[in-house]
Amino acid sequence: MHIKPKNECEYDLVSLGEVMLRFDPGDSRIRCARSFNVWEGGGEYNVARSLRKCFGLKTAVLTALVSNDLGLLIEDFILQGGVDTSMIRWLDFDGIGATARNGLNFTERGYSLRGALGVSDRANTAAMQLKPGDFNLEGLFAKKGVRWLHTGGIFAALSDSTAALTMEVLKAAKIYDTIVSYDMNYRSSLWKEHGGKVRAQEVNRELARYVDVLLGNEEDFSACLGIDIGVSDDNFLHIDTVAFETMIRTVAKEYPNLSVIATTLRQVKSASINNWSAICYMDEKVYSSNRYEDMLVFDRVGGGDSFASGLIFGFMELNDPAKAVEYGAAHGALAMTTPGDTSMANRQEVEALINGKGSRIVR
Repeated sequence: MHIKPKNECEYDLVSLGEVMLRFDPGDSRIRCARSFNVWEGGGEYNVARSLRKCFGLKTAVLTALVSNDLGLLIEDFILQGGVDTSMIRWLDFDGIGATARNGLNFTERGYSLRGALGVSDRANTAAMQLKPGDFNLEGLFAKKGVRWLHTGGIFAALSDSTAALTMEVLKAAKIYDTIVSYDMNYRSSLWKEHGGKVRAQEVNRELARYVDVLLGNEEDFSACLGIDIGVSDDNFLHIDTVAFETMIRTVAKEYPNLSVIATTLRQVKSASINNWSAICYMDEKVYSSNRYEDMLVFDRVGGGDSFASGLIFGFMELNDPAKAVEYGAAHGALAMTTPGDTSMANRQEVEALINGKGSRIVR
């Protein structure tokens, strides 16, 4: 891929998406909790944060928050993550959140036979109300310069206006030769009230035509693009890698604009034990990562976003699909060993895992 050099752009990557507060009950359940750990998270934003904190790139986020103490708390988390907040749109607070509010996400970790559980409280949020024209895209892409734009199907699913804004931003990025990555990230709960899978496919199939790097898992390709490889097991315990490769080649044929298609391969033995790997398709070749067998999962949320950021870094730093998929798989694996939506790994740890170094104590 032709990726613009760093000296031509103010930002390595900009993400478009919602940032919410995540409430984590730790070892307890949401319904039984008396206290929560709190931090920020969002499918698209997590990629920008990881690229800044783990890999040292300069990133920013396009989003909206309500100007109250919850919004300021989210902003403080974003600032701690090193992500530029200068383009956040701030909406006035009406005192009760009737006109706009900040999104909340309650997520408990799974354990053994009990799967992870997420309960979102995000209706009528500031980000959901974003629409075309809300951001100065010419100033961003033409004057400041952006090497890579990342967004995804979670943000596009929030409302008709966010889907329209996503299209506006993708088209602007293409005009100014910015690489676009899009993680389909299908969430049935977000599409339920406005068209379900039919509407999800209408939106995502159109957006995919303006994308360079398409990311997703088997469910994403089926639900968002209508491409099914016949895997019926919800946990994907019996995934056939050959079937995945066939699916990816089908997508590549239908969307010739795509330079890269990548997917994680997760086999869920239990909530606590997963097999984990990834594949990346580019120039009619399929590249497979190391396979992490019987990996103990501390918190699976954000593993896919960390895969995306590692993959993007691999392309931005090395422009090599074989190495990029290794960075993605290793970073995603490490992210699932710590709590929270965002990665706590650093580049040295990612590269050590890629190179096969063990888990002995470092001191």
